[in-house]
Amino acid sequence: MGTTKAKKAEVADRRAQAITLRIAGMDWQSIADRLGYNSRGAACQDVTRALEANLKEQSQAVDVLRDVETLRLDRLQAAAWPAAVRGDLKSIETVLKVIDRRVKLLGLDMPVRTELTGAGGGPLALSTADPDQLAAIIAATGRLEADRPPNTATSTPVEDDDEDEDGGA
Repeated sequence: MGTTKAKKAEVADRRAQAITLRIAGMDWQSIADRLGYNSRGAACQDVTRALEANLKEQSQAVDVLRDVETLRLDRLQAAAWPAAVRGDLKSIETVLKVIDRRVKLLGLDMPVRTELTGAGGGPLALSTADPDQLAAIIAATGRLEADRPPNTATSTPVEDDDEDEDGGA
């Protein structure tokens, strides 16, 4: 015989309370005592299971959304493809943009490898670097990355500093 809806709701409520208490900084034994778990390990395991289930559900939702977006890109490419293969430059540009978007969405780009070396191509001695040397290394890295197109597999978006100049707070 399966678990009743009332029991499932009770378990979900207790898990939600346990997560809230843990986020608030309460230790596992106190959570177990307050919510009626048999032990602190049982409270920890229950919260861990709940969080893992939530992550799994979120991951599945992201996968579904990625699939939907891929299908949309496929339809857009299919619509522009006949004109593109006939040589229509605007359609070719559109198809290339769709392909680029699909590559980004699916993470198909190869990661860009950046390597900093010390004098004579040897290893960079960071353990002996003073703050000025470290600042120079960081600045050099920023310039290297600015010269290359962003790689979605390893890059993170950079916020635009111009927003403050345009009247932003």
